[in-house]
Amino acid sequence: MHKTMAQKALPGSDLIAAGLEDLSRGVHSIPGLLVSIGGPRLRRLGYQLPNPIPDPERRLYDLLCQADPDAAHSRYNALVRRLVSFERAAECVK
Repeated sequence: MHKTMAQKALPGSDLIAAGLEDLSRGVHSIPGLLVSIGGPRLRRLGYQLPNPIPDPERRLYDLLCQADPDAAHSRYNALVRRLVSFERAAECVK
């Protein structure tokens, strides 16, 4: 899907764009895992998800634990909130 100016201004659009780019390159990253989590809803919104990562919820949490075990839970929840904010806002401009 071609991003319009309105979509680029959505909350978390930078994170979603990075995740889509990482997935297209086959990179397993925090943004790529987050986009994989939101895959079904993002597809319904018209986004192409190249190579989604299987079991993204667990993998994202594991990756966050490697970086900082004490903050993994709160970081995971914050990232998912950003994803949901993007999805909700994208539905409004669709």
